[in-house]
Amino acid sequence: MTEDLKVSVIIPNWNGRGLLQKNLPAVLKAKQNPRNNILEIIVVDDKSKDDSVEFLKKEFPGQVRIVQHKVNRGFSATVNTGARSAKGDLLCSLNTDVVPSADCLVSVIPHFENAKVFAVSLHEKGYANAIGRFQNGFIEHAPGKEKEVAQQTFWVNGGSGVFRRNIWMKLGGLDEKILPPFYWEDVDLGYRAQKRGYLLFWEPKAYVIHEHESTINTKNFRKRWMDLIKERNQLLVIWKNITSTNMFKKHGEGLFKRVIKHPGYVRVLLAALMKLGGVLKARAKEKKESIVSDEAVFARFA
Repeated sequence: MTEDLKVSVIIPNWNGRGLLQKNLPAVLKAKQNPRNNILEIIVVDDKSKDDSVEFLKKEFPGQVRIVQHKVNRGFSATVNTGARSAKGDLLCSLNTDVVPSADCLVSVIPHFENAKVFAVSLHEKGYANAIGRFQNGFIEHAPGKEKEVAQQTFWVNGGSGVFRRNIWMKLGGLDEKILPPFYWEDVDLGYRAQKRGYLLFWEPKAYVIHEHESTINTKNFRKRWMDLIKERNQLLVIWKNITSTNMFKKHGEGLFKRVIKHPGYVRVLLAALMKLGGVLKARAKEKKESIVSDEAVFARFA
C-alpha cells in the first residue's frame, strides 16, 4: 500500500545559507501535508564555509535533521550520505534552490505501487521528461514536451526527484568515485537502473520551482572548467554503461571524428582517461548485472 510508504527529504547543502532561509519553509510546509507522507527532512552539509549549520540549529531547531561532512566531498557523496541516514522507504532529493508545492508528492507516491518503478521526476515548470538518444556514438538527452499525464523519462533529476531507497542502495546510489564533483551523475544512475529492468517516470502534477544552478555557477567555479567536467563526465558515463559491442564501436568512431573535427576535445579525452581504472571496474559490474540491452533502453524513447 503506497500510503504506508514514508518519504525522507534529503537536502544537500554547500554554502547555501541564503537559499535555506528562503526555501526551507516551503519544504516544512509540504511536510505538514499528511498526503505527502514526509517522515523527515535531512540537511546534509558538505563542509560549508558559511554559517549554514548554525543558522539551521538556531532557526529550525528540531525541525530538520542535520548531518555534517568533515571534509567537502561533492554533490553525489552528500546525497548518498543522506540516503544512508534516511529512515524512509522513498528518498526525495531536493536541491537548496528547489521550492516544492504544498502537495508536491501526492501524485508521485502512487507510482511506487509498481515494484519496477525506481524513481519519479518532479515537475519543474518549463521542463518535462527527458528523451534519451544515442547519436553519432554519444549519449544525448533532450527535453520532452510538458503533458498532462505521466511519461517515462530517460533520467530523474537528482535535485528534484523521488527514489525508492532499497533500489538506490542496491545500485550504490550516485557515483561518488568517478563523476565528482558534479554533472551527469543522475543520468548515470537512471541509466544503470534501466539496464537492470527498472522504470523511471516524470509526473506532471508534482510541481516545484527550481532556480537552476544557484550553487553550481560561474560565481563559484570557472566556466571553462565546468564545461570540461560536463564533457568529461559524458564520456565517462558512456564508457561505464554502454556495453553493446555494436554501440560501443559506434562510440569509438564518433569519438575519433570529434577529436579530428575539434582538436581541443583532446583535453576532454585526456581528463576522462585519467579515470580509466575506476571506469573499467564499474564497466565490469555493469556487464555482470545488466539484464536489459542498451538498444532496448534507447528504443523506449525512439
